[in-house]
Amino acid sequence: MQIHRDLKSFYAHNPVLTIGTFDGVHLGHRKIIAALRDRAKSIMGESVIFTFDPHPRKVVAPDEANLRLLTTLDEKIALFEQSGIDHLIIYPFTPEFSRLTYEEFVEKVLVDQIHLKFLVVGYDHRFGKNRQGDFEFLQKCAERFDFQVEKLDVLLMNEANVSSTKIREAIQKGDFETANAFLGYPFMLHGTVVEGQKLGRKIQFPTANIDASDPDKIIPGYGVYAVEVKVLGKSYEGMLNIGSRPTVNHNADHRTVEVNIFNFDADIYGAAIEVIFYKKLREEQKFPSLDALKEQLAQDKVNTLRWFENNQLLIKKSRRD
Repeated sequence: MQIHRDLKSFYAHNPVLTIGTFDGVHLGHRKIIAALRDRAKSIMGESVIFTFDPHPRKVVAPDEANLRLLTTLDEKIALFEQSGIDHLIIYPFTPEFSRLTYEEFVEKVLVDQIHLKFLVVGYDHRFGKNRQGDFEFLQKCAERFDFQVEKLDVLLMNEANVSSTKIREAIQKGDFETANAFLGYPFMLHGTVVEGQKLGRKIQFPTANIDASDPDKIIPGYGVYAVEVKVLGKSYEGMLNIGSRPTVNHNADHRTVEVNIFNFDADIYGAAIEVIFYKKLREEQKFPSLDALKEQLAQDKVNTLRWFENNQLLIKKSRRD
């Protein structure tokens, strides 16, 4: 996969393209990507995904504070790479670019610079200034500029359409059965290990405190989770707590992320870490004493280990996918 940060030297043979933010690169997006690759193959062309950095909402609504992303840019790049496309265009989304009408975007960017041959869009595609670029408008552009366009139907799972919004809602609830099914892979959080209050050490459950790599990355709802942890080149099972400590971290919604890594004892302050979420074990709760907390954490560990023991096939499948 070739990555392009601008269009100065871009070239693709018979480019077949789709456009979007693709937050999550979930199963609905993958349906579009599969169609993109099929159409490219049918016309002896190359598949192209056109996405943006930064996220458009950070430019058109800079004061809005509730943007929550399923995937960081680096995570999206890795997922696109796995999808087998030929080209990824990460176009700078600027205030000037945001003011283009859709017709100007199609003519000046897609036609004049990319030389588009075929455009594939999702069922709810709208783009351009004031989101005027719906499918009917696209069809008129296709006739005028001599390219083909196709709209794909919504992907349904369990009678619910797969969407980034529904996945975010599931993650906030800690419903990773739904979130991971819709994503097509387990939800992940990348970050850096930072210093915390070190309370866990006092009760024999030391934790690694995590600052997410992107402050807009969605953080799951409060509670305790069974997770897989990747750090220092190896994978470990663990249990993770999400709580709130407003003044001591940079995560979205000021949520603290603390993970107890099983069978692990190393100084990893400053290390890169990845956490993969599988199951919410319980809600966050307050305890009357440290002894009561320690007793509950011991039970949480038992429940986490039992969950991993009973779900080896699910874990192996997610790693293979």
